Amino acid sequence: MRSGRRGVSRNVFLLGLVSLLGDVSSEMVVPLLPAFLVALGGGAEALGAIEGAAEATASFFKYLSGRWADRVRRLLPMAVAGYALAAAVRPLLALARSPWHVFAVRGVDRVGKGIRTSPRDKLLAASAEPERLAEAYSFHRGMDHLGAAVGPLIATALLLLWPGQLRLVFALAAIPGALAVALLFAVRETPTPTPTPTSPSPSPSNDTLAQRPPAGLLASIFLFTLGNSTDALLLLRAQGLGVPTALLPVLWTELHVVRAATSWPLGRLADRLGRRASLAAGWGLYAVCYLGFAVAADPWQVWALFAAYGLVAGLTEGTERALVASSVPQDRRGRALGLYNLVSGFGLLAASVLAGELWDHVSPAAALGLGAALAAAAAVLLLARPGAPQPA
Repeated sequence: MRSGRRGVSRNVFLLGLVSLLGDVSSEMVVPLLPAFLVALGGGAEALGAIEGAAEATASFFKYLSGRWADRVRRLLPMAVAGYALAAAVRPLLALARSPWHVFAVRGVDRVGKGIRTSPRDKLLAASAEPERLAEAYSFHRGMDHLGAAVGPLIATALLLLWPGQLRLVFALAAIPGALAVALLFAVRETPTPTPTPTSPSPSPSNDTLAQRPPAGLLASIFLFTLGNSTDALLLLRAQGLGVPTALLPVLWTELHVVRAATSWPLGRLADRLGRRASLAAGWGLYAVCYLGFAVAADPWQVWALFAAYGLVAGLTEGTERALVASSVPQDRRGRALGLYNLVSGFGLLAASVLAGELWDHVSPAAALGLGAALAAAAAVLLLARPGAPQPA
């Protein structure tokens, strides 16, 4: 990968590699959590509560770190601290003996994610041309998903060598996590002057941009997130439809291979054809996929649906961040990205808890159908209300 007109900048590429390694570590663990929780006495309700609370914790710290990122001269120390905390605590899942132990480890892991995400996203925005923000964020997310594809493959290989040794897999997840932290020190950052309340914004678009993202955009994102429950529940759906536990990491890998392969090109397309339309299309596809999961009856349908569902990330993840980052002056991006993460994270908490309750007490189809309906409603709201302004 090279910098230049057709490539991404050095920092964007390096931060992508960091994310790849971090997700190798994380995704050696996540696909195995449903089966691990069941063995510890938990179920869909516990899984939804743990993952929802973990992501809400991450979102709260993303908001705090975003506000702090607008006040400091250097962003890298915050990113290093966040990655290091997550890498240190994640292997402790190997010692878990009850669901609440998993809850505690996942919570601290997500604190690390929260500390690093908004400063890292602001650094990504500073490392890309304004008209290529969706591309930069989508490239980063693509590398993230590539790591999420490799992680389960490593977990599967380890389980083939040592059958049933989930705790050993959790312990070995420390290795790629440590490599991610080490690679961060190769990222170059030019310190910026610490902003003061009276200093003018360095952004040339300060006259045309608001001080926070548009309410309509945030409302649409929140509505979508209310139906965007943890993907771990889709693994439970796959198990329920007959996919063997040993193949769940492979199914998870399929999902992230599609995401990794399509995120960057779809992000480039969003920059050229319109970010708001791309985001609405992604939410519409999400609704179709969730309806498919609700009515699926055979294992082969699950494999097809996971592949189609992988396209959603390329249409939405980088585009959401680009819409938010481009809607505010440069010196407000940390706060704006933190607010975005707070809104989406607490929506995810509600979504995961609600979906877990519906899953256990009504049916999986009811939980998945609600997610489809909310995603479709969010797409309509996004197109009906003005989104964030696009760069010239």
